Amino acid sequence: MNFSNRLAGLAFAILLLLSGCISYSFTGTSIPSDVNDIYIPFFPDRSQSGLGDLSDRLNRALVNRFVNQSRLSLADEQQNADSFVEGAIQNYINRPFSVGGDEQANLNEIQITVRASFQYANDEEPLWTKSFSGNATYDVLQNPVDGELEAAETALQQIANNMFNDAVSNW
Repeated sequence: MNFSNRLAGLAFAILLLLSGCISYSFTGTSIPSDVNDIYIPFFPDRSQSGLGDLSDRLNRALVNRFVNQSRLSLADEQQNADSFVEGAIQNYINRPFSVGGDEQANLNEIQITVRASFQYANDEEPLWTKSFSGNATYDVLQNPVDGELEAAETALQQIANNMFNDAVSNW
């Protein structure tokens, strides 16, 4: 084995070792010991999007992020929860993002805005109340209906991730 092959092998081994050192995840975050569960109600859809299941999709994304990826349990009622998140879907925009040579949109962008708050049951005031936005594009020429639904799902996942990250950044 010549010197350049050994050097390449050593560099690869170092990169492999370092990649394990810089991995970071909020899964199993240091949630306060007295917080064991969270209540996540369905957020009303005030966006007039025409998509009847946005509230369901957002609820699934939030449950997945707060419950399935942490040690929190899902409470069935707000009175039984140590913490809760609540809000409403405020806005849904579906607009052209990229126009082709024939002056027809070939990519559309979905943007969803949710106004939400996160609060501990024992606190009188929410830890935060703010707006969260998520967006994604889809190809209107390929499959416009499924494309829009997939883009909406991606935008809702972004919103759920950002809400979770804002909650845990204060833990």
